Amino acid sequence: MPDIWWKADPQDLHRLTDRVSSVYVERSHLDRDENAVVIINKQQTVRVPAAMVAVMLLGPGTRVTHGAMRLLADSGTAVCWVGEQGVRMYAAGLGPSRGTGLLHQQAWLVTRPKERLAVARAMYAMRFPGEDITGLTMQQLRGREGSRVRRIYREHARRTGIPWNGRVYKPGDPHAAGDDLNRLLSAANAALYGICHAAITGLGASPGLGFVHTGLATSFVFDIADLYKAQYTIPLAFDLAAKGLTEERDARLGLRELIARDKLLHCIVTDIKTLLTPKDKDFEETETNQLWDEHLGVVPGGTNWSRDGDLSTHRMTDNHIAVIGPQTEATETER
Repeated sequence: MPDIWWKADPQDLHRLTDRVSSVYVERSHLDRDENAVVIINKQQTVRVPAAMVAVMLLGPGTRVTHGAMRLLADSGTAVCWVGEQGVRMYAAGLGPSRGTGLLHQQAWLVTRPKERLAVARAMYAMRFPGEDITGLTMQQLRGREGSRVRRIYREHARRTGIPWNGRVYKPGDPHAAGDDLNRLLSAANAALYGICHAAITGLGASPGLGFVHTGLATSFVFDIADLYKAQYTIPLAFDLAAKGLTEERDARLGLRELIARDKLLHCIVTDIKTLLTPKDKDFEETETNQLWDEHLGVVPGGTNWSRDGDLSTHRMTDNHIAVIGPQTEATETER
């Protein structure tokens, strides 16, 4: 099995005691066998206990039966249909038993100006390592970010010899506006948005509740993607333009290789959890049906309240697993 974003063998699934964050599947068939999802390809057959998985990422060449989807939904497992290595996000579905703890935490943070500013500053701090930005306003942070991005463009222009005349793009059509370099930037960013969208949805957070960006259904996607553009999409676009590779597919496949090399999905998942779960706030992801109570906060649902009941919770780990079938002649067209 190739090393994708993490080092974990799918055959070790039965030894994990907590939920794994994600299982990525490519060029395989998914079916159901009792309470397990069975992943089958020409190289291996892997049984995945559905209740152990937080999100199933279905990549190109994947087929899934109704029985497998029903089991994943009943288990509260999110399912995302993505491009190769997650570089595009096509659709997502959540089971009815999926917990909303992370979503509540995100909403709590984004609706309180002080907490929202703290998360926004944390995002900017990730882009300005070693700098003290604790006293800066959002306007000052935006100004510093703008200066940083312009400097990065100039540095890569000098490094590659590719002229830089400013950013031009057409929303909704990543390869339609500007010169070759601008079109490569737009295409690479669109692919980056896809993997960030898949990670956010898979974790149960809201793509629309942004801290820096606001007003769009993908505001939080833009927030998270901005953490990685300087390291990934900007240098990639300049490198591709220097080589004369100017097609949208060149940008998408180039980013895919960087994702695999640096295990970017793992990093995105970790950063989202870090941003949405401050150190001074105790947070647990619950997957138990609950009822709101004005005095107690929450109480268990599905309970006869003529007597007391117990509330059980489960934690996720940060493990990630990939199951990928062998290359076929049709693989290239499925990307």
